[in-house]
Amino acid sequence: MIKKPQKVNMFIKKWSELDWRLLFLVVVPLSLFFLISSLSSTHIDSIIPLRSFIFSENSSGFKSSHPQLADGDRSRIAVCLVGGARRFELTGPSIVEKVLKRYPNADLFLHSPMDKNAFKLSLLKTAPRIASVRIFAQKPVPETEEEVRVLTAANSPNGIQGLLQYFNLVEGCLTMIESHQKQHNFTYDWIVRTRVDGYWRAPLHPKNFVPGRYTVPSGSVYGGLNDRLGIGDFYTSKIALSRLSLIPEIDKAGYRQLNSESAFKAQLTTLNISYVENRFPFCVVTDRTYEFPPAHLGVPVAAMSSLGPLSGAKCRPCTPVCKDRCVADVMSSLDKRWSWIDWGNGTLELCYAEGGWEKGWENIFDTVAGEKLGQERKRVNGLKFADCVGDFREMMRRAVKWDAPPAEEICGLGLG
Repeated sequence: MIKKPQKVNMFIKKWSELDWRLLFLVVVPLSLFFLISSLSSTHIDSIIPLRSFIFSENSSGFKSSHPQLADGDRSRIAVCLVGGARRFELTGPSIVEKVLKRYPNADLFLHSPMDKNAFKLSLLKTAPRIASVRIFAQKPVPETEEEVRVLTAANSPNGIQGLLQYFNLVEGCLTMIESHQKQHNFTYDWIVRTRVDGYWRAPLHPKNFVPGRYTVPSGSVYGGLNDRLGIGDFYTSKIALSRLSLIPEIDKAGYRQLNSESAFKAQLTTLNISYVENRFPFCVVTDRTYEFPPAHLGVPVAAMSSLGPLSGAKCRPCTPVCKDRCVADVMSSLDKRWSWIDWGNGTLELCYAEGGWEKGWENIFDTVAGEKLGQERKRVNGLKFADCVGDFREMMRRAVKWDAPPAEEICGLGLG
């Protein structure tokens, strides 16, 4: 009877006598198979949990694999559109034309509260691709101890609750995007997060898609970073859009009494995300009133006719009361770290915004925006209930996911 060690020695000797080429034919294909399998997964969350991925010691050294976006690029882009539809008859058509149709392969994700203006969101029926729509009844967001320590109610119309509602809109849109990715087994190359109340004067340029860095508008920083628009690859966007869930990390870092903009900057710097500030051709249409001329920490309101780019500054359709030298006098007196707008080269004109919108503002808007967008404004103002319902049903048919009240309820609330 042969002992076990002898069996082993005989097996090794026999194996050593085999042609080495057989080993090559077996091992190399297997190695290639496992290599290809390991590269086939592109979803970050399937590789490593988010928290450990974000907070690992090596996260600051993460490099995006995505190249600079170029015309005709087939990259997967998610456009995250958030906020209330207060003046969407003015802003919506510009978003469709200058952002969504500029990148026709981009998927639209809409996250908006249900109110009397929500019927205007039916304008999005002309968007090239609709991935997910959520129109919901807003409820108070519970305030945690960390949030009360980190955030301030100062300069927020609805206090800390107003900030939390906004953060919830932003992060909720990220949740929608991740759900869509998981369902269809892919990861977006880029996420563009913008606001429902943004009026775009010119198209969103590919130069603003910067690999490995989060791009935000310059100006209107209010002690932090302008958070009215953001563009990044999936990694940087996931961190930038996690406005609620990352507050505990800001709290641990010792930040206190922050507004939206300063909290946003603290969020990026705490998580070691580099950013770049660019000028963008959009402004935020506002009904709020502001002192004129603005004080040192006041808020200038730009005329929509300004050539800009206005980079998300507050604006309205108006007959400008301040141009050229007047603008230089006003803007040079403002704190550049607060509500400042780039006013060089005579590109900025200012409104008198202490009262409501002036009589005849509709004609001013139509002249600035052009015939096509002017016609859309008029169509919404004369929209009939049945047409509104039909538009939403068309959107619902085209959307991959629909989470909203019945079309009759949305249209009825606004149109009666």
